[in-house]
Amino acid sequence: MNYETNSQHIKVGDIFVALKGKYYDGHDFIEEAFNKGASKVVGERKLKLKNYKYVKNSYKYLVNKVGKENKKITKDFTIIGITGTKGKSTTALLVYQMLTILKVKCAYIGTLGLYYGSEKVTLDNTTPDIVTLNKIFKLLKKEGITHIVMEVSSHSLALKRVNGITFKVGAFTNLSQDHLDFHHTMAKYLNAKLKILKYLKGPIVLNNDDNASKYFKKKARYYTTIGTKGDLDLFDYTLYASSMIINFTYNYSHYTVSVPLVGKYNIYNYLTALDIMLNLGYDLHDLINITNSLKPIKGRNELIKSSKGYVVIDYAHSPEAVKETLITYNELKKNRIITIIGCGGNRDKTKRPIMGNIAVNYSDYVIFTSDNPRDEKPKDILNDITKDLQTDNYEVIENRANAIKKGVKLLKKQDYLLILGKGHEDYQIIKNKKYHFDDKEEVLKYLD
Repeated sequence: MNYETNSQHIKVGDIFVALKGKYYDGHDFIEEAFNKGASKVVGERKLKLKNYKYVKNSYKYLVNKVGKENKKITKDFTIIGITGTKGKSTTALLVYQMLTILKVKCAYIGTLGLYYGSEKVTLDNTTPDIVTLNKIFKLLKKEGITHIVMEVSSHSLALKRVNGITFKVGAFTNLSQDHLDFHHTMAKYLNAKLKILKYLKGPIVLNNDDNASKYFKKKARYYTTIGTKGDLDLFDYTLYASSMIINFTYNYSHYTVSVPLVGKYNIYNYLTALDIMLNLGYDLHDLINITNSLKPIKGRNELIKSSKGYVVIDYAHSPEAVKETLITYNELKKNRIITIIGCGGNRDKTKRPIMGNIAVNYSDYVIFTSDNPRDEKPKDILNDITKDLQTDNYEVIENRANAIKKGVKLLKKQDYLLILGKGHEDYQIIKNKKYHFDDKEEVLKYLD
């Protein structure tokens, strides 16, 4: 059975479930759904229509019905679910790469889209809505996929998008301030993350160096750990401009591995990916041997070298992520750190001044600019970011293209220009419309 929540996607025989959204009410499109061939419509309005079913909560109806179907479709998949504030994309894509190198037919679902085989499909959400997931699972089954690596967002857990899915292995990367526009408090944000345990059949990999892991340890049936005094015990590391050396112990043996990623947080992402693979039954030596074949993730500490200096494009958009990124490049820098950064509209406003202060405190110079303003005025967002600043090592350039042009112009030999916030995104959202915009494309216009 095929369910749809968008009347424009209805095909003959589909069931249309009318949901009340932020901008549209599905009940206003019931007639269109029937005209397009819907065999049945489900909604919350008491209407006397043929083939119409009234329910008290149409979203609850949807997740229950589609969840049951997803349970049947996914029972033969090996699904890995990764949650946390930061590192989901990198960790998931590292696991996806490892499985691919080891000739496993696998797929990735997350912030960067849907990957399987040679296909790369854009998705609207980190974890798609339950109807979209249903379609993806049907597609992947036809393609002969056996393993799926998923980013599991706090939104998806709170909204039950993953109903019907059973994760063979899970992972929790870390917790820091983000998405408070949706969850309102850090306690509710944490509780949303903890819901992954409800869908977990096997172990969850935890970051021993993140304080929130203790809450997962209390509730998880079985877990393994990475980091200080973890099962994968990190005891030393060295960072370089485009790689890092990690030293860790496992089962009383010492291991040294060179990883083609940058930044201390990527040490945790790599070790988490490694531990996930161990929990899936793969051999540690085999995994270390393929590590050099791993590729950096698009828009995640993506390094561009030039005669003018280094440019780094990264997705960091929460206070902790921005701080960690800036600390990493302060350790590596030989000259200045120039940072270009903004904040998204219609999102947690409390983090804006925090991020502003972090940027000026850990950078030699900062250009504050527009991110995805959505429904808000870019000027209002920038005022929120800069209102508490007590330094003068920054300027405001609202237009992101002009900000990047100025940043590249300022770049001198051995400088790092960090362009933060949008990473892999090739668009800007302005008044809820998407316009093509790619940070990397803009940079390459002005580099030698």
